[in-house]
Amino acid sequence: MKLPEIGLGTSAIGGLYTELDDETAAQTLRAAWESGTHYFDTAPHYGAGVAERRLGEFLKDVPREQCIVSTKVGRLLRGETRIRDYSAEGVYRSLAESLERTGLDRFDILLIHDPDDHWDQAVGEAYPALARLRDEGAVRAIGAGMNQSEMLARFVTETDMDFVLVAGRYTLLDRGAAETLFPLCLERGVGVIAGGVFNSGVLADPGPDAHFDYRPVPREIRARVDRLAAACAAHDVPLPAAALQFPLRHKAVSSVVIGAGTPREVAANAEYAELDIPESLWAEL
Repeated sequence: MKLPEIGLGTSAIGGLYTELDDETAAQTLRAAWESGTHYFDTAPHYGAGVAERRLGEFLKDVPREQCIVSTKVGRLLRGETRIRDYSAEGVYRSLAESLERTGLDRFDILLIHDPDDHWDQAVGEAYPALARLRDEGAVRAIGAGMNQSEMLARFVTETDMDFVLVAGRYTLLDRGAAETLFPLCLERGVGVIAGGVFNSGVLADPGPDAHFDYRPVPREIRARVDRLAAACAAHDVPLPAAALQFPLRHKAVSSVVIGAGTPREVAANAEYAELDIPESLWAEL
């Protein structure tokens, strides 16, 4: 499966950091579609089902065959509570509930979501369940999505996945995924989806309320961001543009998924993606 270079991550649609009403979410999804973004990544975890529901409402009005949708398994929702479950039964239940929330008849990609402390069950039960769904044609591609690259490298080595989604580990601030994970993916033909390219927002808006890896920004990280921003400013390039385009320069990366919670953010990201950035800046960064 060939993915578009740019996809929309829907954690913001689910209300990450800022509450969002249904109308604003719908306008944001519409703006993304009209800007040419036809790949959407979601998960039950985002807003405890809110992101999946809102995405499903939007997709009712667009040609399903023209878009790619990925969601995740591993967290079952019971009201506002997320229950970790990487069993085969949990995978099938999660898929059924995601289909019900979205109103879709299928997903294109299913990813095992953040099994950091659940390796044995994830590789022994969740992965075989996804592989069966792929073999049966219920889903086109399978993989895992995490905020670390070490366990993703184990998945690539020990299973037959199509994609990994690595969040925050190949950015202007963190190049860790390039050390082991990316060479393995290239060797085994596994596509890489890069998420968290703004490292939870600090590379998009490094203001006083910014986050780094979902937490307040440490002083040493803020100092590094300041140096990156100064280098970009010297070349008249916005820091978010460099942050967005950086992962796509690696040959292992198939697609970048970018979060946005408003049409204005969608428009800004579309401009950043098209901006011409000189090689001299890349060398400096």
